[in-house]
Formats: sequence, structure tokens, C-alpha cells
Amino acid sequence: MYLSLKKYKLKLQHTFTISRESHDVQDSLIVSLKQNGLTGYGEATSNPYYNITVDGMMQEIEEHRDFIENHDLTDVAQFHASLKDKGLGNFSLCALDLAAHDLYGKLREKPLYKLWGTTTDNYPITNYTIGLDTIPKMLAKMQEKPWPIYKIKLGTPDDVAIIKELRRHTDAIFRVDANCAWDAATAIKNSMELKKLGVEFLEQPLAASDRSGMKMVKEESVLPIIADESCIIEEDVEKCHGLFNGVNIKLTKCGGLTPALRMIKKAKSLDLKVMVGCMTESTVGISAIGQLLPQLDYVDMDGAMLLKQDIATGIEIHENGKVIFPQLGGSGIELS
Repeated sequence: MYLSLKKYKLKLQHTFTISRESHDVQDSLIVSLKQNGLTGYGEATSNPYYNITVDGMMQEIEEHRDFIENHDLTDVAQFHASLKDKGLGNFSLCALDLAAHDLYGKLREKPLYKLWGTTTDNYPITNYTIGLDTIPKMLAKMQEKPWPIYKIKLGTPDDVAIIKELRRHTDAIFRVDANCAWDAATAIKNSMELKKLGVEFLEQPLAASDRSGMKMVKEESVLPIIADESCIIEEDVEKCHGLFNGVNIKLTKCGGLTPALRMIKKAKSLDLKVMVGCMTESTVGISAIGQLLPQLDYVDMDGAMLLKQDIATGIEIHENGKVIFPQLGGSGIELS
């Protein structure tokens, strides 16, 4: 294989704010793997919460360039395992694994979902995320993008008031993501008010380290609780059993599609709902998520919809939430 690395600065349509950070530009790494005249693409973004930078990922991958380029891609899971054995971090692993999967499917002229034995007859609609802001600005963002499901970022003393005001302007389903900003008592209290306002579930209301608090919330909340920061790697899925009603799997955090497929299977065996989420990323990363759609209960794959300009084609998400799956093999990605 031939390896290529390229960094991008993805400009956002609006400042994106959650309870712990804000940004207008997202740094992203695109990995290309070429074999037999075909190219697969993968992506991983920088992330200050996990101390991940694009330059750091590039340096880490470059250290293993010879091994990667001497590899003949016949088994993606084995390729992933060999890279993990060499100590690559999960964000770097994700970019390489996504590129390998895209290439693998292109070499076999089939989309990944078909290679996995699934169909696109039924799949969940992605939510559209409204970042934390003043109520007028959050409302303006929502009205700018009419959508059937919104994920609302919260983490303020006025969280219930925010949802009350937004609810006055739409009948859409709401999902609430506090990004670890609440304590147990706040989460339980808020769940009662938010359920009346048409909220479907709460995502990661407490800090990942607060397991005793999460147990209390799971028992007393009137809304389902979905893990995010508490579910990073494969081993975390079983740890979430009994503390959450479901898990949100992020490809960048767990290391790509290879471990994500195992995490989905494990979560279902534990009767946990399965969601896959995205970062603020391009259609490269979103198209990989899209191949998992038939296996999911919920999905958050709006990352490319938040950008001023995309850098790739692949999965298309239409205004009614309908997904157009590319005919090209793999994840169906082509760089613009």
C-alpha cells in the first residue's frame, strides 16, 4: 500500500460550543491508503479533551510508514490488530482503520454494509446538533435548519429554561447532551422537567468518573441515559451495563470501525441501546459511520452538516433525514 497524510482546517458555519469548550475551526487529518490503483480514505480530528493534535497523529503514523506500506490489505481486522500491537493511539488507529475499510470495500466493489451482511431498508435518522449559546442564537440555529431530531448541548444553570423556549418553536424530538456538566441531583431533577418537554434521552449528564452518581441517575431518572465520555474503548461497554441504558460509540475514540463493530455486538448482548456519534468532521468520517446505520438504534452523524465547506463526497444526508448511500465500494468516499 501507499500511505498519504494530509491535514485540513475545517471551518464551521457557526461557533460550536459545549459545556467545556468552543471552536470555529476543526483541525482534521485525512489518511489515504492506495493499493491496486484504488484509494481508501479515513479521518480523525484533533481533540483537546483527549490531548490529540493532528501533528501528533501524523508523527505517530509516520513512525510506522514502512510497516504500513509493506502491508498487503487482505484482512482489515488483522491490519488493525497489528497496528494496535505497535502501540498506535486510538485516534491514529481510527484514521488508518477507516481508510483500510474504505479501500477493502473498493477492492471488492461492495459497500461495507453489504460486506457485513446488512441492508439499508431501515436505519435511524441522524439528529442535528445545536451547540450551547444564548437562547436567541440557539433558536436561530434551529430555525435555520428545520430537522426532525435535534441534539441540544446543555450545561448551564438555565438548562430547563433553554429547552422550554426552544420547544415553543418546534415539535421535533429533542435529545439533551450535558457533556458531564451536571451532578446526580441535577440530572434526576432535570429529567422530570425535560421529559414533559419531549426530550427523548439524556447523554452523559455526569462526569465519567462519577460511577456512583450514574448508578443513582440510572435508577431515578425518568429518561433513558446514554453513555458518551464513559464509553471510549471496547472494555467500557461492559462497564456501562447497569449504569446506562445505552452507549454512544465514537469511531475516533475507540479506534475505528474494527473495534466499533465488536462494541455494537457486545452492547446488544447486554441489552444496551446502540448509538454511534461523530465529531465535527468531514464526509470522510461521516461516510464510515453511515455504513453502520443498519445496526444502530440512534445516530449522530451531522458533523459535515455543520461545516462551511466539505472536502469529500460519499454519504448524502437530505433535508428529511433520508440518507443516500453511494454505489462506490467501501464507505464510498472520494475527496473533492
